[in-house]
Amino acid sequence: MNASILRQLWFSVEQTQATTLLELSDTDLVTRLVQQLGKKHPFSREEETFWDRYIRSKTPLIRDLAEARLS
Repeated sequence: MNASILRQLWFSVEQTQATTLLELSDTDLVTRLVQQLGKKHPFSREEETFWDRYIRSKTPLIRDLAEARLS
């Protein structure tokens, strides 16, 4: 796991409007975040799959953070 990409992921989560994070389906949320990361760090197919799975496993946390920002 690349620490730079990991930081960029969580920065992207923080920069995305909370309502957007909550409105997107899980699939759309994961796709959007993987695409955002891929713009700055082009991925191999294997890396893209890794980040897709990682983000998918973190969707409940991402949604919890977005809900907290709305409170």
